[in-house]
Amino acid sequence: MSNELIINSTQTGCRIALLKDKKLSEFHQDDDGHQFNVGDIYLGQVKKVVPGLNAAFVDVGYEKDAFLHYLDLGPQLQSLNKCTKLILAGKMTGKNLNGFKRLPDINKLGKMNQVLTKNQRVLVQVVKEPISTKGPRLSSELSIAGRYIVLVPFSDSVSVSKKIADGGERKRLLRLINSIKPENFGIIIRTVAQGKDVAELDKDLTNLMEKWSKGMQRLTKVKPNEKVIGEMNRANSILRDVLNESFDSIVVDDKALYTDVRDFIREIAPEKEKITKLYNGKAKIFEAYGIEKQLKGLFGQSVSIDGGGYLIIEHTEALHVVDVNSGNKSNAEDNQESTALKVNLDAAKEIARQLRLRDMGGIIVVDFIDMRKVENKKLLFQRMKDEMKSDRSKFTVLPLSKFGLMQITRQRVRPEMNIKTREVCPSCNGSGKVTASILVTDQIEKDVEHIMLKQNEKKLTISLHPYLYAYYTKGLISRQWKWYFKYKRWIKLVEDSSMAILEYKFINSLGEEIAL
Repeated sequence: MSNELIINSTQTGCRIALLKDKKLSEFHQDDDGHQFNVGDIYLGQVKKVVPGLNAAFVDVGYEKDAFLHYLDLGPQLQSLNKCTKLILAGKMTGKNLNGFKRLPDINKLGKMNQVLTKNQRVLVQVVKEPISTKGPRLSSELSIAGRYIVLVPFSDSVSVSKKIADGGERKRLLRLINSIKPENFGIIIRTVAQGKDVAELDKDLTNLMEKWSKGMQRLTKVKPNEKVIGEMNRANSILRDVLNESFDSIVVDDKALYTDVRDFIREIAPEKEKITKLYNGKAKIFEAYGIEKQLKGLFGQSVSIDGGGYLIIEHTEALHVVDVNSGNKSNAEDNQESTALKVNLDAAKEIARQLRLRDMGGIIVVDFIDMRKVENKKLLFQRMKDEMKSDRSKFTVLPLSKFGLMQITRQRVRPEMNIKTREVCPSCNGSGKVTASILVTDQIEKDVEHIMLKQNEKKLTISLHPYLYAYYTKGLISRQWKWYFKYKRWIKLVEDSSMAILEYKFINSLGEEIAL
């Protein structure tokens, strides 16, 4: 499987596409003007303590106060507050925590008004970006993520990712980290640290300690609600988290961004520096790699499934609903049960992809096609879990209910990705909308193939707008002739200027319109 990362520089930031075997797997937009990214650390000021919610509202510079719950304070809140006060008073540098005497952990079942007061300054970290009408969600259990490890101030514990199953490797990593771990800092060992030597881990730890040190130096100068430690840009954070041996290329279309990405890769994975390339083609990078076309086809309300069938995806404030439909082309199987199983299994793969692409979070309810056999329901449940394994967000998949519904919860830490896939119709001056024009020829090709091969139509006529007529008839060997060579039957094309620019009709030998 080939993995490619395509980065397109825009006026406001960049667009990042992760391709697996040329198919779009993840899509991100990084806006330079966007603040409050997950991982950013701020010096917040408590504006209100609400005992009824056991929470506080904290000013971090957003238009709405951010939300901080007691359970998100972290056990070492008192040590964090003590350190913050000493640094702000100039009695401590905070560069490292050697010799710092930690205070006892706070009570797990305590109340917010026992530990925080109005107007108190506290270090907080964004764990969920502003979504819809809500402000950011905060935590005071700080952590700074690196490539191989996560640094946790005011802790002494060392833990290993549960995804590292080898007991010997877990012991080796624990031994290495314990030998280099600084005082009063905890470490979480990430999955990608598997097989790495102490030099690579130590280099990562040094970078994180330097980031912490610079943040504490900045703390003495910042005002309440200003950023102390910022997460790296989205392109680099994705590279940090997903870059592995399977990556074939990283292509960037902006020289400054290319230099930034190449320098970052040289720092975290020098052996991968050569796969970073600067794009110099005439066409736009997303057009050249077929990404623009995929975006138009994948972000609409209706999404096609390989092998027939389609999904209808609806979004509400409370949850997301996905309806699986077989369509009229999913008839390859012998009976209704096997057809439903095949469409459902194909749909599971596409649904997992859609959740990653759109970054859909919260509650997702999927209405699969009804199946009678218990073993088929179990098979579908297992397929859904297998397809979700590569998702980097935390998720839970529940078995099918007696109504044939599957419930999925997926961690939502930033607003859902939404791309407009409909264009104003040029033939009606904006009074109606049509499917994105870039997809119309693909749809015609699919429909022609279905009519000629599946329905075995002997004589076919297509009535279409002159714009589309010219597309299929111009050239020495036109697309109309290519159809003849492919299907061994001549397909007649008829110009009809009364039709909308992207409209077309299929007509059989009796002059009747073929309904699809």
